[in-house]
Amino acid sequence: MRPFTLFVLFCCTIPLSAQDSLSLQEAVETALGRHPAIEASASHTRAADARIRQARSGYLPKLDYSEAYQRSNNPVYVFSSLLTQHQFAVENFEIGRLNRPDALNNFQSLLTAEQVLYDAGRTKKQVEAAEIGRNLASEDERGARMSVIEGVVRAYYGAVLANEGLLVAREAVRSAEADLKRAEAVRQAGMSTDADVLSIRVHLAAMREQEIRRVHELDVARAALNEALGLPLETPHQLTTPLAAASVAYAPELEKSALSERPEARQAGLRSRLAQTQADGARAAYFPQVFARGVFEADRQRFVTRGGANWMFAAGLRWNLFNGFADRARIEEAGHAAAAAQSQREQTSRAVQLQVRGALSNFSAAEERIKVAEAAVGMAEESLRITKNRFDNGLSTVTDLLRNETALLEARMRRLAAIHDQRVAAAAVERAAGTLSTSSSVLK
Repeated sequence: MRPFTLFVLFCCTIPLSAQDSLSLQEAVETALGRHPAIEASASHTRAADARIRQARSGYLPKLDYSEAYQRSNNPVYVFSSLLTQHQFAVENFEIGRLNRPDALNNFQSLLTAEQVLYDAGRTKKQVEAAEIGRNLASEDERGARMSVIEGVVRAYYGAVLANEGLLVAREAVRSAEADLKRAEAVRQAGMSTDADVLSIRVHLAAMREQEIRRVHELDVARAALNEALGLPLETPHQLTTPLAAASVAYAPELEKSALSERPEARQAGLRSRLAQTQADGARAAYFPQVFARGVFEADRQRFVTRGGANWMFAAGLRWNLFNGFADRARIEEAGHAAAAAQSQREQTSRAVQLQVRGALSNFSAAEERIKVAEAAVGMAEESLRITKNRFDNGLSTVTDLLRNETALLEARMRRLAAIHDQRVAAAAVERAAGTLSTSSSVLK
């Protein structure tokens, strides 16, 4: 056997005490705490929260501060600046100084506050749209959690299946080795030929090839599990949840549940609401805005001295009477987007129902396959037992023996594959129905 193969076999037989035990439930919890997809979706939710705060800022006043410096000998500028600086004196009325004043500095500080009093519901619709966006992000996060859980279930049972497949392959090698000893004993008794022994040697070599292939498949499956958990690929585990058929039953009204619980279905409804809210917000552009503004002004000849202050309060109305039909086009765009969102909602509903049916079909097929495979394994084991007895007594050929050995190996692998597919299909059913969570029975 090659050195690399020996090394891989050694790695696959690490003492269990050197590995951390890991159940399927623990694997799911680990993934939900470490997987990048979860953190990415949580970041999108936090960004949506920030957009809500941004939209709500429209209810609050806007406060601006500005600082400016000017210097000029323009007569009007000098006259008005002296007044705002509270530095105007009697001598400034002299004709010569009025016509040809000296250049004057003006440091101007402005503090402006503006509050919108009425905007025809534009801010309200922006807040509503942001809140719907937050709900969309929340559903996206819930969907990401379900996808991660389903991925962990698939990877976990994939690793368990690979391990069980390796055990079956090793059992086949041991059985082939026993067959070889049996054939050699039969040959020595004069009841078989060298050809029979050589045939079993070839069969043994084939079983060892199967074992080597299973070793490498297990290595890849373990790496895939660690990737699903968000861990380094070489992290060792002792998987404690056995590969056993799931004992779950699904209600016939699962499709209705999916329409109300599935994140994609909820998001389709939220997008329809969002499009309608944006259309309502666009119509607010036809109405005026009423606002109040307050200004505090300080003007100084020097940056901190020789100055004065004044204030002003004003109320105003802004009404865009014509902007090249941009508002009208924006409203039409929002209306078309709302219609498209409604159509997409209907399409999503049908797709969700189809996915539920497909998942249920896969689950039912896997359950039936388990029953067939269980029966096949039992029959293959009994047939092999009889054939071995007949071969020992010279009543069966080596071809019969090898055919039954191969049939048993294939039956056992089909049974394991059917159980694996049933467990994965059970998780897929709950994912399709929108009910997959850390408390789901499929994780037990």
